[in-house]
Amino acid sequence: MDDLRPVISAKTLPATMTALAKLKAEPGIWQTTAPVPDCGPDDVLIRITHTAICGTDVHIYNWDQWAQKTIPVPMVVGHEFAGEIVAIGARVSRPLKVGQRVSGEGHVINMDSDAARAGHFHLDPETQGIGVNRPGAFAQYLALPAFNVVPLPERVSNELGAVLDPFGNAVHTVQQTDMVGANVLVTGAGPIGIMAAAVARFIGARSVTLTDINPYRLDLAAKVADIRTVDVSKEDLNDVRHELGIANGYDVCMEMSGAKPAIPQAIEHLRMGGALTLLGIPAGESTVNWNDIIMKALTVRGVYGREMFETWRKMLGLIEAGFPLERIITHRLPASEFQQGFDIMRAGQSGKIVLDWRQA
Repeated sequence: MDDLRPVISAKTLPATMTALAKLKAEPGIWQTTAPVPDCGPDDVLIRITHTAICGTDVHIYNWDQWAQKTIPVPMVVGHEFAGEIVAIGARVSRPLKVGQRVSGEGHVINMDSDAARAGHFHLDPETQGIGVNRPGAFAQYLALPAFNVVPLPERVSNELGAVLDPFGNAVHTVQQTDMVGANVLVTGAGPIGIMAAAVARFIGARSVTLTDINPYRLDLAAKVADIRTVDVSKEDLNDVRHELGIANGYDVCMEMSGAKPAIPQAIEHLRMGGALTLLGIPAGESTVNWNDIIMKALTVRGVYGREMFETWRKMLGLIEAGFPLERIITHRLPASEFQQGFDIMRAGQSGKIVLDWRQA
């Protein structure tokens, strides 16, 4: 097999690399020097060119309760990435090539689990996340199982490749429900909420309403897609429904924020028999009036991650069909200026922030 593919010798790779890591059990993420990871027999080694900062990375930076229970210290973090293959393990049978541009699925699964054996890879209960449970992509090199690698088509740049992970969350949430001709409510104008709203409109929703209280994010959303944005601290959603001719309520709501008022708001404004899809994760316990869900005959779905690898196929197809994913990127910074990126992201004054590791 080694004769069939070019495999870079470890002698051509540096021994160490620049990386961003959770080095201390306290708020912050720090630049450090780490060993270049080994490329195992079933892995590929990727030279990272671009990464994006995710809301999960902000949780890790802030060292909140979830992060304290989840993240090992010290560890390289980050899970939204693109780059090029520089080494391929000896047992890899996929037709991958050195120099090939790729992104990848950040959920590393146990192939022997019942879910994986049934083909439901994204539902594997033993999933480990790169940059969450195992070393991540905020680094000059990343070792990843070849199974997880997603080659990038010519039209999809490495910069866009770095935001495919969250785009996949958005697409997977949208594809839970038939959106064609529907009136859609999206609660939460974070980057994934904006992408979900834009995808719903792109594939044929009659109307899309996006709610939040962050003026920057709502303004960005209006630039990404033809959607009705609503600052719920200033506007009444009933008035917006009247404006849009939605008499009986929205057909679908995608809850993307995790904000406690969002689920009751969604239940109130969904029509009889409507669908509520939940991606946002509330902080702490939430109170839900189940009587309202029952009496309205609502369908409630929880969504986690992306479908491996059907969602990836669909989102690459959307981009090639003209979906303007690049509009969600608001800041491009050298990786060495990561602190500025985190400051902007934590202030809620950005869409996606992409770090360029060619300038680490």
